[in-house]
Amino acid sequence: MRTAEPPTPPTAADYYAVNRGGGLFSEALSQKIGSRIAVHARRYGLSPTVLTICNLGLGLLTSFVVIAGAGPVAHGQGWGWLVGLLALAGWQLAYAFDCADGQLARVTGRSSAAGGRLDVLCDVAVQSALVAAISATAKAQQPHTPAWLLSAFAATWMVNLVTSVMQGGGQAASMVTSRSLPIRAVKLVRDYGAVIALAGVLLTVAPHWAVWFVALFTLVNGGFLAASIAFTGRTALRS
Repeated sequence: MRTAEPPTPPTAADYYAVNRGGGLFSEALSQKIGSRIAVHARRYGLSPTVLTICNLGLGLLTSFVVIAGAGPVAHGQGWGWLVGLLALAGWQLAYAFDCADGQLARVTGRSSAAGGRLDVLCDVAVQSALVAAISATAKAQQPHTPAWLLSAFAATWMVNLVTSVMQGGGQAASMVTSRSLPIRAVKLVRDYGAVIALAGVLLTVAPHWAVWFVALFTLVNGGFLAASIAFTGRTALRS
C-alpha cells in the first residue's frame, strides 16, 4: 500500500533510521551505503523495484565473472587478485542496493506485497549464484573437494536467508537477544555483509583457501539450523 511521502526530501539519516539491521558490519557499512543510494534514487525518481533489479543484475554478473575466472585463476592463467577485487566490490555493492530498496520503500511509502516478494526472490537468485561462484572456486583450486561438502554448503547457506525472512513476520524470535558488542561481534559469522566481504578478500589474496571457507560456513549454518530447530521446538512444546 502506498502512503503519502514526507513533505521535505528525506536525508540519508532518514533512510538509515528505518534500516532492518543485518548485523554489526551491515549496519556500519552496507546499510549506510544503501541510505545514500536511496537518496539518489528518490532524487532521480527511481522506484524501489529498480533498486531490487540492480541488486539482481550486479549480483549475478559478479558471480558469473568469478565462475568464469575460477579455472584460469586456478591454473595461473588469470589475475586472481583482480577477480577477487571485482567480487569484493560487486557483491558489496549489490548488497547495498538490496539494503537501499527496502529503505526507499519504507520512507517513501512505496512498500507493496509484490515488491516484498520480488525482493526475496532476487535475494535467493543472487545468493544462489554467489554459492555457485564460491563452490566453483573451491573445486577449481582443490579438484578433490568432496561433492557432498559442496552440496551441504549450498543446502545450508540459505538458512541465513530463510531465518532473516522469518524475522519479519509474526514468527520473529531470537535465541540470543543481547545487543552487547561482544555478542554482536560473535554474530558477525551470520552477518551477510561481513561474510561476503570475507569471501571477497579470500578470493583476492588466497583463493586456494576457498574450500576452508566452504567447510567453515557449512558448519556455521548447519549448526545454526540445528540450534534453531532445538530452540523453536522447545518453545513450541511449551506452548
